[in-house]
Amino acid sequence: MSEALPRGLSHSVARARLAAEGANELGTEQRRSLAAIAGEVVREPMFLLLLGAGAIYLAMGDAHEALILLGFVAIIMTVTIVQERRTENALEALRDLSSPRALVIRDGEAQRIAGREVVRDDILILSEGDRIPADGVVLQAHELATDESMLSGESEPVAKFGQREPAYAGTLVVRGQGLLQVCATGQHTELGRIGKSLTTIAVEASPLRDEIARLTRQLALLGVGLCLLLALLYWLLRDSWLDALLAGITLAMGILPQEFPVIMIVFLALGARRIASHQVLTRRLNAIETLGETTVLCVDKTGTLTQNRMALAALAVDGQLLDTGELPGGELPEAYHELLEYAVLASEIEPHDPMEQAFHHYARTYLADTEHLHPAWSLAREYELSPALLAMSHLWRQDGDDDDVVATKGAPEAIAELCHLPDVARARLIADAATLADRGLRVLGIAKARHSPHQEWPSLQHDFDFELLGLVGFADPLRPEVPAAIRECQQAGIRVLMITGDHPHTARAIARQAGIASRGTLTGSELAALDDDAANLGRQLAGINVFARVTPQQKLAIVNALKAAGEVVAMTGDGVNDAPALKAAHIGIAMGKRGTDVAREAAALVLLDDDFTAIVTAIRLGRRIFANLRQAMSYTLAVHVPIIGLSMLPLLFGMPLILAPIHIAFLELVIDPACSIVFEAEPERPQQMQQPPRRAGETLLSRPQLLLALAQGALVLLSCGVAYAASLAAALDDATARALTFIVLVSANALLILPNRSAQSGWQALFGGLSAVAAWVLGGTLLSLLLITSIPALAGAFGFVPPAPALWLAAFALGCATLLLLEGSKRVAARRG
Repeated sequence: MSEALPRGLSHSVARARLAAEGANELGTEQRRSLAAIAGEVVREPMFLLLLGAGAIYLAMGDAHEALILLGFVAIIMTVTIVQERRTENALEALRDLSSPRALVIRDGEAQRIAGREVVRDDILILSEGDRIPADGVVLQAHELATDESMLSGESEPVAKFGQREPAYAGTLVVRGQGLLQVCATGQHTELGRIGKSLTTIAVEASPLRDEIARLTRQLALLGVGLCLLLALLYWLLRDSWLDALLAGITLAMGILPQEFPVIMIVFLALGARRIASHQVLTRRLNAIETLGETTVLCVDKTGTLTQNRMALAALAVDGQLLDTGELPGGELPEAYHELLEYAVLASEIEPHDPMEQAFHHYARTYLADTEHLHPAWSLAREYELSPALLAMSHLWRQDGDDDDVVATKGAPEAIAELCHLPDVARARLIADAATLADRGLRVLGIAKARHSPHQEWPSLQHDFDFELLGLVGFADPLRPEVPAAIRECQQAGIRVLMITGDHPHTARAIARQAGIASRGTLTGSELAALDDDAANLGRQLAGINVFARVTPQQKLAIVNALKAAGEVVAMTGDGVNDAPALKAAHIGIAMGKRGTDVAREAAALVLLDDDFTAIVTAIRLGRRIFANLRQAMSYTLAVHVPIIGLSMLPLLFGMPLILAPIHIAFLELVIDPACSIVFEAEPERPQQMQQPPRRAGETLLSRPQLLLALAQGALVLLSCGVAYAASLAAALDDATARALTFIVLVSANALLILPNRSAQSGWQALFGGLSAVAAWVLGGTLLSLLLITSIPALAGAFGFVPPAPALWLAAFALGCATLLLLEGSKRVAARRG
């Protein structure tokens, strides 16, 4: 890839082609249309029950009541469809973000775009670890090979030699670099023609989802039993099977736990959207529930804790150290020219690595017009970095019969091994490297060798006769916000581990700056010597929070050891070899900018800005989302108790029925937005990040929380029962008594939002920090209640007679007074807990 990059398509042509030919997608089966959402809503049990109740009213000759009920059906359908559409839009935005990324050349400049925006004739830059987003032909290749097993079934990588060989969408670049010209996109690709799909983002099974499904089934079974019992009792006691059926439907509507799964998907989808606004993409929604359980956070150093802005800070030749910030006369002394020359030769021709870019930058600045730059040489062979040898070499071919030149760079100890240094020279090299590393610099050794062009290339780097040239040190400053973020993690009971491939001294220096305390630094070689058993290894790692010279394969061992020790592990990674560790971790976190597509596909979260503080923000939001979800579920359970009670008790005590399907329909309009958008919008609790992580496997609603919700519902039911009994005792007509009871029920249920916004008790927790959404829902609910119980035409539709103002205020005051009982129940529960 030494040739100049082509210009590629212009932005205007690319936009026009995208509009004309469509997005580079294999299918849109996951995107539900508005009609599909409406169809799903109509088939929900709640609406079928409402329609059934309307049919019964028509059979009873009450067309007026039936039409009003059908009007409520339309309103509830509209609200539900709007909410479902909002959720679908949030999920669709996440799908767009999570589509494979592509490095494309537009107007002569490389830029990273979503894979769905790739168009025909685009020129793509391919690198190891990339997932190819479209079919095309290879224009240039540099050691390029792809894994086409998903199409051919053959596991052997396919080498590409840049002779317009085909490459296919969905295949993986496993080695090298190249340029690809796109020939087909979307359904026209080979993958599209055989009907496979790569962009599957769906809610996977999770403990939370299983728990909610189990609770929903239990309540549904309970509801069916109670409905049948109520209908049978009504028929036996009052001898009217149509009325009995209507009473059973009313109770079914009151018990039906349809809100539970709706609440969960709304919270997870909107929560993922909220997290995405902080530059963290959620690829698997169930990762959100795990965020609050995280006990260990394993992070890379470079680019995550540091700024990944590698600057050449120091050069060392024969023990003579040169600080590049203090170059004499602004020129690089001759003694350091060869060191920089071979550092460039050991790097990629068009590097993406920040350190290699720094080499090229300094060479252009200080070696221009010298014999130390070699644009005419051709790269003949690469020796890759490996876990066994942390060094890489390039073999360059000169013109004519001159010897081939070999340049190598890598960890100082690896370079010492390649150069076969005697003990004294090796000790001096390691001491010089430690001196640089103690300054927080990342240190590499540079060496050279020559090889006859008439001999076979060795299969191993060890077979060259290397000569040590010196050391280079890179400064990668710590991100200024990292120490505060580390402290926040530690206060939240989260242990932060730094895992890096750097020198142990560098790792310790950065750890000190970041505030990561550790009882020692464990290197990859020391880790390899420890017990292989994950449980034993987990105990041996206790207290060690800094790991250096660690290979990607050893990351997996660390993750498994921590898991075996009972930790909930979040792990960052960016390379192809990091994928197993990312997949094994409870929460795999891939780097969005420098990460490979393979790492992103294996991860649950993707950091779009590769910023450590974004991880902490995601954990904070994860805790907030789960806490709000817990309060929403508690509220939903509590509000159903008085509805169930008011549907059954009047029959059992021989009183006129209070609730009809139209009343349940009105209550649904209050409950649904309250239990989803109100609680979802609640802000973070005070001291949320000063509490330890939630225990793994902790249920959404513990037994005390479940009992508290039932107690709160019982208190609301008690207030409603008092209001109804007092109204009948005062000889008020049934319609007026029903209206007064309904005023107490709706006002108490609405105000029940306040104590359920927080697990904390106290008046400040009750009213403090009320969100705008909550205020609008409360205000809208109470205004609607006033209208349907005060305006005769509306009241008549609900079977009410508008009560006198004094009675209305008395009922409303009783509903508000219930708030005192509700808050008192929280305090009692808090003391017992």
